[in-house]
Amino acid sequence: MRLRSSDRSGSSPAPDRSEEAPTASGRTPSFAAVPTAAVSATPAPSPERGPRLRKGVRALAVAAAQVLLIAAGIVVVGWVLGKLWSVLLPVILGLLFATVLWPPTRLLRRLRFPPALAALVAVVGFLAAIVGIFVWIVPQVAGEAGALADAVVAGLQDLQAWVTGPPLNLGEDQIGQAVDQVINTVQNNAQTIASYALTGATAIGSFLINLVLALVLAFFFVKDGPRWLPWLAAQTGTRVAPHVAALSYKMWTAVSEFIRLQALVGFVDAFFIGLGLWILDVPLVLPLAVLTFLGAFIPIIGAFVAGALAVVVALVSQGFTTALIVLGIVLLVQQLEGNVLQPIIQGRGLNLHAAVVILAVAAGANLAGIIGAFLAVPVAALIAVVYRYLRDELDGRSPEIADDGTRVTVTGDDAGSTVVRERVDAPAHDGRTDSVEGTAEDTAEDTAEDTADRPR
Repeated sequence: MRLRSSDRSGSSPAPDRSEEAPTASGRTPSFAAVPTAAVSATPAPSPERGPRLRKGVRALAVAAAQVLLIAAGIVVVGWVLGKLWSVLLPVILGLLFATVLWPPTRLLRRLRFPPALAALVAVVGFLAAIVGIFVWIVPQVAGEAGALADAVVAGLQDLQAWVTGPPLNLGEDQIGQAVDQVINTVQNNAQTIASYALTGATAIGSFLINLVLALVLAFFFVKDGPRWLPWLAAQTGTRVAPHVAALSYKMWTAVSEFIRLQALVGFVDAFFIGLGLWILDVPLVLPLAVLTFLGAFIPIIGAFVAGALAVVVALVSQGFTTALIVLGIVLLVQQLEGNVLQPIIQGRGLNLHAAVVILAVAAGANLAGIIGAFLAVPVAALIAVVYRYLRDELDGRSPEIADDGTRVTVTGDDAGSTVVRERVDAPAHDGRTDSVEGTAEDTAEDTAEDTADRPR
């Protein structure tokens, strides 16, 4: 065996590994010094990480685009509604009046009154009741305004005497300077105050015009209202018509329940608070009771404002002790409303959380003032009705079927269309199909009434 010589001629010398290796430094450590057995706690990336990341980013981008499109649509709809607000306001008020006027109108129509005469009697009676209340209130306000003004002057004098005495011990000069400063501020802003007053007068005039238009529209709503649903449902297809009719009924029921139950709450608040004011001999009992009744239609905020005004009137007219008693009465009545009546309203009518009510009232007041605060809760209730209907429809719960086991359908021919109720089997929530018993008499009565209103 031949041995290979290590220093054989022609063989290239072995490369110097120390010269090729990078020089280790503080920033570039030598990888040769890293132990080969070191293991990181971070798991190694899987081959699916990249595709999954791209898929998630794509889904996020699509969702963001959808949210932006929905937001843009809401902004456009809000802008259009704002431009048409002067037209929409009397229509909305007319619909709210119609919810109050429809029960007496329906009663008169069942007594064989013609539709136009029944609607006219209901509207005139409603208007006469409002005018009668104001005619009853105005003389009392005029009669007690003088005494209340004297009480305000006396209260200001007592306040001045308290300020000049211990512990404040303010001098007459300091009080005079403060009064002069207030007067100067008012004089300097006289033009602004006058513009605000003019704007307020213009707003009141516009509101009165809208009120008259709303009453006129309410007359037509209660006169021709039963024809609206057959016409609306007839514009859609056979599959969509039951959903249009059912959703319309649910929305109408929600608004009607809100008006009726808030009127009940307002009556209870006005009766007990007015009774307490009458016992304590506080002036302006009837106006404060009416204001309390009207304030109930602006949940939470209206009751607070009406109660605060009653306390202020009691403080000015009867003193600090009577004001404390009135405050206790107001708080007691409002606790009765919040713990007894309000759950009934939320359970039967609105089914809205108190926080949603507060936010809706605040948003409505910010967007449209007092009218917005008044309309905020009904609008929120309608939005909730539409949301729940869509949710139940997506869950397969058949929301178009009423609780009595009937479903509204549209029937007719070229001469016209009408709405009838048909008996169906409502699917139970546990997956079984049960036949729901209903009242045939009510169904026949509704069908007969819808047929009587059938457009020709």
